[in-house]
Amino acid sequence: MDRLTAMQVFAEVAQLGSFTAAGDKLDMSRPMVTRYVEELEQWLGVRLLQRSTRKVTLTDAGLACLARCRQMLDLADEVRADASQRDGQVRGLLRVAASTSFGLAVLGGAVAEFGERHPQLRVDLQLGDRAVNLIEERIDLAIRITNEPDPGLVGRRLCDCRSLLVAAPSYLARHGTPKEPVDLESHRCLSYSNFGRSEWRLRKGEEESKVRVAGNISANEASALLSATLAGAGVSLQPSYLAAPYVRRGELAALLPAWQPAVLGIHALYPSRRLLPLSLRSLLDFLVEKLGGPEAPWDRG
Repeated sequence: MDRLTAMQVFAEVAQLGSFTAAGDKLDMSRPMVTRYVEELEQWLGVRLLQRSTRKVTLTDAGLACLARCRQMLDLADEVRADASQRDGQVRGLLRVAASTSFGLAVLGGAVAEFGERHPQLRVDLQLGDRAVNLIEERIDLAIRITNEPDPGLVGRRLCDCRSLLVAAPSYLARHGTPKEPVDLESHRCLSYSNFGRSEWRLRKGEEESKVRVAGNISANEASALLSATLAGAGVSLQPSYLAAPYVRRGELAALLPAWQPAVLGIHALYPSRRLLPLSLRSLLDFLVEKLGGPEAPWDRG
């Protein structure tokens, strides 16, 4: 039995709560996943998981073993990273987490370009709009858009993330164009279900306007709201990395240009500076080179 692989399989089953999901993630059949977990249990002499038709849960022994397995897997990653740095080659596996919208609009293309430079490197993109635990989920790098990055992580600010207030020309033809922030109160405003759902804050110099907004569509992900906005459903606040190309093509109109939403930072966050792999250092430098500067690349056109 490859015990290191068995530990990885067990950790994924424990994380995902499913043999099938772990197999899909590891590109491994469900019988093979089951075999690795059973052989690990036989080697340790304890039951690690309780199986039922609906879910998989950790036993007490499994919970204790999971922490040790993660330590072993992290140590193995460090050994591989240290070895790869000795010959100057960028290789191995990097697990990178980001929001769905940023991953689709920016990060996927950037990673593809980086991969062309380093064909021995594999990158596993984990896209979603929940804040992942980097250590528990063994994420090497997270890209987060915030002005309050996790103080427990090491970070580099890549660039600013501006937001645009936008609507489709078809919507504006039916409902008119807002001239002042207060006008938004009479418009259909598409909102984020996880923040800023009923109040938008806009600034013009030192002046701030708080606007109560309402609409019939909300979502927890920016790309979904962008699609609804393009379809003429209403007004939305969109990150400029998503909306700017549509504004340049005339498919969306930027509203109230003198009034700006808060500017957030796009941060690259990782667990520790200790034994930072060459692959991660190289990707960080590449992202700073590609995205850094007085303006983000999507705002320069």
